[in-house]
Amino acid sequence: MQLHYIHHSCFVAEGETCLLVFDYWKDPQGQLRTLLDHADGKDVYFIVSHFHQDHYNPDIPSLCAARAHWHLLPSYDTVRRRRIDKSLPLAVLRPGESVETPHFRLDAYRSTDVGVCTVVAMPDGTTLFHAGDCNNWRFPPSSDPTDIDRVKVTSDQMEKLFLSILRDIRLAHPAIDHAMFPVDPRLGQEMLRGPFQLLDAIKVSHLHPMHYSWGLDAID
Repeated sequence: MQLHYIHHSCFVAEGETCLLVFDYWKDPQGQLRTLLDHADGKDVYFIVSHFHQDHYNPDIPSLCAARAHWHLLPSYDTVRRRRIDKSLPLAVLRPGESVETPHFRLDAYRSTDVGVCTVVAMPDGTTLFHAGDCNNWRFPPSSDPTDIDRVKVTSDQMEKLFLSILRDIRLAHPAIDHAMFPVDPRLGQEMLRGPFQLLDAIKVSHLHPMHYSWGLDAID
């Protein structure tokens, strides 16, 4: 299996029989298009962790509707907020639920923000964790008020929730091969708090940072 970084929080896991596209938003270098053009009939799964505009491309439903072997796996909030036709998704991702396909098993977990985070287990034993916007969000006082206002709990409550989610994941997946996780510079000195807590809670072989150049990613 190969893991390709596309942009912001989008990664593509390329297996022998399928492509998993996590949180596709933009494809500025055309890497995703190249991978899809050379998929050679493989099943393609677009996995969407939540509805935020930097984790979801509105073209995804039409792309999947036009191809029998392209599938959509959106979170429950994405279906509602993005008004996705409920007949289109292969399955809707909800915390505590799992999805089985011929190519992998996906377990959905709570997030400290909206939507879900996911762990995917491949037939060869490879496990992938995509956090979406699940992180220990502790913005410094000097942050953009818009960012701070999005956090509806205290720092202590945020940390307890985040650590609780990590415990839930560890029960089923004490070791993860590839973890795609936010490393967000807006958090200042707290930027690495969440990643270090993840590494302390779960044995991770490869940590792949995402969301780490938010100020640049938000600009075309």
